[in-house]
Amino acid sequence: MEAYLDNSATTPCLESVKEIVVKTMMEDFGNPSSKHLKGVQAEQYLRRSREQIAKTLKVNEKEIFFTSGGSESDNWALIGAAMANRRAGNHIITTAVEHAAVLQTFAFLEEQGFRVTYLPVDQEGVVDLDALQNALCDETILVSMMYVNNEIGTIEPVAKAAELVKAKNPGILFHVDGIQAYGKLRIYPKKLKIDMLSVSGHKIHGPKGIGFLYIADKVKIHPLILGGGQQRGMRSGTDNVPGAAGLGVAAEAAYTDFQEKTEHLLELKRRFLEGVQELDGVTIQGQARRGAEFGAPQIVSVSFADVRSEVLLHALEEKGVYISSGSACSSNKKIPVSGVLKEIGVDKKLLESTVRFSFSSLTTMEEIEYCLKQLGEIVPVLRRFTRH
Repeated sequence: MEAYLDNSATTPCLESVKEIVVKTMMEDFGNPSSKHLKGVQAEQYLRRSREQIAKTLKVNEKEIFFTSGGSESDNWALIGAAMANRRAGNHIITTAVEHAAVLQTFAFLEEQGFRVTYLPVDQEGVVDLDALQNALCDETILVSMMYVNNEIGTIEPVAKAAELVKAKNPGILFHVDGIQAYGKLRIYPKKLKIDMLSVSGHKIHGPKGIGFLYIADKVKIHPLILGGGQQRGMRSGTDNVPGAAGLGVAAEAAYTDFQEKTEHLLELKRRFLEGVQELDGVTIQGQARRGAEFGAPQIVSVSFADVRSEVLLHALEEKGVYISSGSACSSNKKIPVSGVLKEIGVDKKLLESTVRFSFSSLTTMEEIEYCLKQLGEIVPVLRRFTRH
């Protein structure tokens, strides 16, 4: 048996996604910029996908721009907005536990002369809102915050943060990395006062290499990719029709029977937490330490004392159980010590003993039980080797 529990790294495509991707690659393969019928047909797929996505967010389809994925969406939102609004100020804010796609972009902007504030978090990874309020100033032009932490599943207080930002100055742009939240939480940017939202397709059973950036109407942002003027001149390059079509189908599916899917994820998470905590030397990280109802419904971060995460990962792999150590979005095969775990104050002895289990609506209870069984057998054996 196999148990794929690394869904925050990537997810398998839905059958309906595969079908439309194949159709747009093999039959309706036209370039949307072409004037003939094949081009018009391709453009219709893009329009339909924007409508599907916009409906899930309750926004206008003209505010949806396709990208190559989450990293590009984050990069474009931050660099494009910072550069476009530089005359208004040079201070930008983010948190200390963001994904590398955000943190490295802020480091780049710092090199360009922007002043950056990195907000601290508590032991569950929740951002300090008092620190945010104190950091906001007349020079602040941009604030970026992830909705769900990709490593420990903490849900950040996005709505409260947006209120503070807009109370200080309605002109400050508020960007949210929604890559682990979209499809798992209901996100309404207009209501939440989100100006820009980054999303990746392959986290929601869509294709890899496609994502979108929601940009609220009238937000001032520079394009990063120049050329043929596609997507109203905001993101040039031949449109990825198969990717966009698949993303639209995946987005619509993610919010169909949404409540049932959420309850399923919570049931899986509840059983997993119950079972894993029966083992000795286990520490739950993030909001899940308080129970299944806290934090994102699909992510559990667990530290196994005296067991190296990389060793456990490969031991489980041999049994057909697939998990992750921290974020899987790095090409470096050597598993690094997580900056997120350091920021939340995890004991040094546990920094290299923490792994992530992540579920999807396709995950079964049988997979959870199989994983728990394997953990119960493997962890004590690995500890004996470690201690000797």
